[in-house]
Amino acid sequence: MNQLLCPGLYCPFPSQTNKYVDVLEDYSLEWVLRFKLLPDKSSYQRFCKAKFFLLAASTYPSCQLEELKIANDLLSWLFIWDDQCDLSDLRKQPEQLKGFHDRFLEILNGEEITNEDVPFAHALKNLRHRILERGNAKWFHHFLRSFKGYFQGCVEEATNRAQEVIPDINNYMAIRILAGGVEPVIELIEFCDHLIIPDLLREHDMMKKLKLIANKVLCWGNDIFSAFREMESGDVHNLVLVLHYQNKLPLEQAIKRATEIHDQDVQTMINLEASFQSFGEEVDTELAKYISGLHSWIRANLDWCAQSTRYETTKKLNLIKN
Repeated sequence: MNQLLCPGLYCPFPSQTNKYVDVLEDYSLEWVLRFKLLPDKSSYQRFCKAKFFLLAASTYPSCQLEELKIANDLLSWLFIWDDQCDLSDLRKQPEQLKGFHDRFLEILNGEEITNEDVPFAHALKNLRHRILERGNAKWFHHFLRSFKGYFQGCVEEATNRAQEVIPDINNYMAIRILAGGVEPVIELIEFCDHLIIPDLLREHDMMKKLKLIANKVLCWGNDIFSAFREMESGDVHNLVLVLHYQNKLPLEQAIKRATEIHDQDVQTMINLEASFQSFGEEVDTELAKYISGLHSWIRANLDWCAQSTRYETTKKLNLIKN
């Protein structure tokens, strides 16, 4: 199936793996179990087979062990919560989902945990503490903003499902770049590699375009691999399926068109990188490292999707409670 869904996606970036990958494999399961994010045998088996630690080790290949552990735990949290949004009853309950997200944002902003909080909130509290120990408050503000966008996108998807709406291509793309959860992990590139991105560069139109295109590339690649799972589960929030249903393309042609969109965006990203002006030697060095981080994410995402069992199941999940 993966061969059908990956008809030669264009990715000229090299594969890399963090030297701490073996340490991470043992650690990654301990963290999700400690915070009770895998409440039953089925979710435990799915997590182990998905091998999120391989994705973390490939997306942040140069960082030190503690930063890599944090990146791994954030990825695990995002993927497990994403399943709750897509495969539990929350998938069609936007108001209830928003309630969870509002509380998660309070936790990320420093609110204390209570006995009423679900395991996901406890895990986020742990992540917040560890990130602020090793990062800086200014960067953390941008990180929180990206999380807010992710939560908004998930609620918009749930609203569409509840109303049985199939979005058109433009609306879908706008929702997907939020709900894909890509922006938080892109922000984490700065944290993991201890980059210093000045406001002049962060707010530059070229930088914003670069991050947006990288976000799209990651989402489209993921969509191509996950199309059959989402079709079987009755979801329509997938580039292939939107092209299939809204543009009336046969499924094979929809996959081909999604692949073309992915490849075009990769080339647009490369062209954009080549057109960047110089910001001075120090800033240029940080920018080059940041761009390398984006390349690592794109390559790693495709490599991981091709070998992970992440997109093989459509089993409905129970909502994780206290």
